[in-house]
Formats: sequence, structure tokens, C-alpha cells
Amino acid sequence: MKRIFLLAVPAMILASCGGNAGDPTIQLSALKKQRAELDIKIQKLEAGNKDKNCGKTTAVSVAELQPMVFNGIIEVQAQINGDEIVNATARTMGTVNRVNVQVGQAVRKGQVLASLDNVIADQQIAALEPQIQLTKALFEKQQKLWEQNIGTEVQLMSAKATYENLVKQKAVLQANKDLYNILSPINGTVDMVGLKVGDQSAAGFIRIVNTSNLKAEASLGENYIGKVKVGDPATLVFPDMNDSVKAKITFVSKAVDPLSRAFTVQIKLGNNNKLHPNMSSILKIANYENPKAIVVPVSVIQKTSEGQMVYIADGNKAKLVNIVTGRNSNGMVEVLSGLEAGDKIIIAGYEDLDNGEPIAIQ
Repeated sequence: MKRIFLLAVPAMILASCGGNAGDPTIQLSALKKQRAELDIKIQKLEAGNKDKNCGKTTAVSVAELQPMVFNGIIEVQAQINGDEIVNATARTMGTVNRVNVQVGQAVRKGQVLASLDNVIADQQIAALEPQIQLTKALFEKQQKLWEQNIGTEVQLMSAKATYENLVKQKAVLQANKDLYNILSPINGTVDMVGLKVGDQSAAGFIRIVNTSNLKAEASLGENYIGKVKVGDPATLVFPDMNDSVKAKITFVSKAVDPLSRAFTVQIKLGNNNKLHPNMSSILKIANYENPKAIVVPVSVIQKTSEGQMVYIADGNKAKLVNIVTGRNSNGMVEVLSGLEAGDKIIIAGYEDLDNGEPIAIQ
């Protein structure tokens, strides 16, 4: 038994040392064998999956593309303003003692809207009146005497000058009295009365709006410079009124505001009883038209590292095609290249498609 044991030990040592199990060449050979076996298993699994997927089809919906009229629309918030909106204010200091108008009242240019306390001016004018009458009588009497060759020319001229001087003083006082009236600078409608009896004249004003020359104004970002011009068709939408007005752009500013980086566009509306200053609206400017455009929904376009892609139905298979787009409006995009009339674009079911995958058109 001992002899057998002794013989087994050398055999074990020989197997561990003489067999070269730690030799890198042998290890590399073993790993390559294992990799080969794994590759075979992977190929069998892939083949099995491919066989399983051969019968898979994806249900899709398609739309056949046809040339159509495409309008590029710029949509922005706008405000209705009056071409003439002025604040009528007092031309001198004083206390308001009468307001003659109310909101909504039509007024004419020069009409007295309110008055200030002018007691002092009235007193000064009243004090001058007896003097004027006296000097007038003296002048007329001196004039009659002169016609009878009685008196001197100097006396006549002195009486005349005294009378005329007092008349001028009254005119000046009367003009100053007019400063105590707040006048309407334009024809229009009273939009706001910001004064009441007892207020100081500097405390407020009366706003007059000429509604016969309304306009819509909007600000566009500088990226739209050159894309909007006078004469472009436009639509003003008033959601609160459930109404809209069709018009044309009448003014495009040439300068960009340095702070907002925007420029102004205007639409003259004339007289419209439905519209009022400071109303809000949505301005839609139709600044582009292609009468024979190929358009697709924005939602079907997939952005990849290779560009913009869409799926079309190529027989019973999905085909991924690269497209170049132009302008977009109302959820639709103009396709400049990549698609043609008659192509059937997949508009539903494209989310999980692969290029070349079988499809079932519903």
C-alpha cells in the first residue's frame, strides 16, 4: 500500500507541473474554444428569434400625399389701439369745481370737459369793466370835441390809448381765464374721467379716444425680419368675442428695439363698433404660400443623427426615408425633398417600426 501511495504522488505532481495547466498558450486555446461554442449558441438563438419574427406585422395607418396649398402662418399676440388717444389736462393750477362729461360721451375738439375755480380771474375782469366803460366814454367825448376843433390831438390820442390799453388788459385776463377750462384736443369719445370736483388740477386727466382710426399692433422677434412685409394678408382673432377680422399689414417697422430685440407691425382697422382700444387679440400673418406643397404632420417626423426621417409604406413593408423640410404651420410641415405625390406616409403605428418591417395597412 505504501508503494502505491508513493507512486501516486509523483503522478499528481507530474500532472500539475508536467501538464503545464498554467501555460498561457493552453489557456488561450481553451478560451477560444469556449468563445466558439458561445458563438454557435448565439447564432442558433438569433436564427430562432428571426424565425419567430418572420410572421410579425405591425398595424399602421397611412395617408397618400397629394400637392396642396400651404400657407405659412406667423401667430403672435396683438393689441387694439386708437390712432389718437390723448389725455386732456389743465393748463394751470387750480381746484376742479365742475366736470362736464362722463365715460362714453362723444365730444368735439375744443369742448370744455371740466373747469377749475377761477373766482380771482372773474373778479379782476369785473374790476376792469367800469374803467373800460369810463375810458371809452372819455375817448368818444374827446373825439367829438376834436371834430368840432376843440381840444388838442394829444388829448385825443391819450384818451384813445387809455381806453385801448384797458381793453387789452381785459383780453389778457379773459385768455388767462380760459386756461381754467380743460378742453378736448380732438374729436372722440371720453374713455376715462380721472378728475372729480374738489381735486387739484395736477391730480388727474380726462382721456379722449378717437375710435374712427383704430389699429392693431404686435411685436415680432428679430428672426422674422424680412419675412413680413406691408400687404401680407392677416387675420385678427378675438377669442372672447368668438369673432375675427381679416385685414392686411399696413406698417412694418424698419428698426429693432435694442432691449426687446423685436420690431412692430401694425394693421389699420378704421372705424369698427365691435372693437375698443386695449382689447387683446391673436394676430395670424399669412406671410408665405406654396400652391403645390407636399406637407406632413409634425408629429410623424423623427429627428436622428442622420437628419429628419419619416416612414412610408413600400408595399407591405415600412421604409424609412430622409426628408428636407421647409416652413411649418398649424402642426403641418412643408417637405422640400424626400417625398413625392402618391407616397403613402405612415401616420399611425410608426412609433415601434423598424426599417423594412412588415406592416398591415388599416
